[in-house]
Amino acid sequence: MGDFHLRCSECGREYAEDPARLVCEACSGMQEPGGSTRGVLEVEMTGLPERWPDFGSSDPRFLADFLPVKDPQSFPVFAAGGTSLMRARRLAGERGLDRLWIKDDSRNPSGSTKDRASLLVAAKAGEYGLDTVAAASTGNAGTALAAVGAAADLAAVVFVPATAPEAKLVQMLSYGARVIPVDGTYDDAFELCLAACREFGWYNRNTALNPFTIEGKKTAALEIARTMAPDVPDVVVIPTGDGVILAGVAKGFADLAASGLIDRIPRLLAVQPEGSAAIVRAWAAGAHDSEPVRGAHSIADSLTVEAPRNARLCLRRLRETGGAAVSVSDAEILSSIPRLASRTGVFAEPAAAAALAGLAAALKAGLVDKTESVVLLITGSGLKDVPAAARAVTRPGPVEPTLEAVSARLAL
Repeated sequence: MGDFHLRCSECGREYAEDPARLVCEACSGMQEPGGSTRGVLEVEMTGLPERWPDFGSSDPRFLADFLPVKDPQSFPVFAAGGTSLMRARRLAGERGLDRLWIKDDSRNPSGSTKDRASLLVAAKAGEYGLDTVAAASTGNAGTALAAVGAAADLAAVVFVPATAPEAKLVQMLSYGARVIPVDGTYDDAFELCLAACREFGWYNRNTALNPFTIEGKKTAALEIARTMAPDVPDVVVIPTGDGVILAGVAKGFADLAASGLIDRIPRLLAVQPEGSAAIVRAWAAGAHDSEPVRGAHSIADSLTVEAPRNARLCLRRLRETGGAAVSVSDAEILSSIPRLASRTGVFAEPAAAAALAGLAAALKAGLVDKTESVVLLITGSGLKDVPAAARAVTRPGPVEPTLEAVSARLAL
């Protein structure tokens, strides 16, 4: 319920709230087709609370003072956020770490952290009197929009690559979304969604384009910090595709620092698959923007994007927090699924399991010290892509229904 305005992350120009304004008028003129979004707008709150919000419930109304809504009742009844932050002692011991936590955002209603952004976008659409919201998605953002749309009585239109995992498509359709599979990549779906929103007057939820996506995702940082207070984690490991989740987490910690509720901001570690590592490559080159990775590919569909739309802001936040970026192989991602599940009880989809693979890579590279406190952000449920998880385990054959057969199997 705080007052706010929109501020360009590139030139600093300020704008009043306007449902038709998604990017900076000046900087958007430098936009290149298929490139990272220019003139990304961020919400700048005034009069941030100097007290912690109540996290006793996943009801977003408890966070309203930290969010750009006119009234807490703007939120539909949808229990996004309030997910568990749990100590992972067994996993920490195997990695030689002192302190490791899992932020399990697979427990969100549609099974991913994308529910956070979609909830805020739905609230804003309601405030604006709009009835249709559209998004391009590899799966999770679209599923989140479909779920929140059902709760908010909003029509949801989702553009997805035709190769999106079946489970995510079934989720969207079950929630009642209008799903438009695109014979192309996520980047093709993104551009088509832009054109459709302009043509049909839909409210655009696209990541890095709608300024409230970053704002919605910052709530994960608010929850991490509140749960760990008065401590602050040294490092937060974040699976990264377009870069909006990382920018959102950075925004959350920055708002808390501005409120005086924390005295430092954690280093952020971006993790990308080797086959879709535009931000990692840009980080290694010291660049301020990424170059598209044509033919980007990975088992982690949620992280597979040729041109990360929020690359510029993501790279800046990495620099500002003293963070870093690492890439991991698909084999490392897949092996991390059963390792995480069998040590913590958290079943992650490939994109989410990339956080654990990235931590291993960062430890090996000396980017994270074993004495530091680390939080892994687990962004999505393994139930969203069971075929991928099946590649990382060996399924046993049947036995005869006798104890002798069981004993023989156990002896193997």
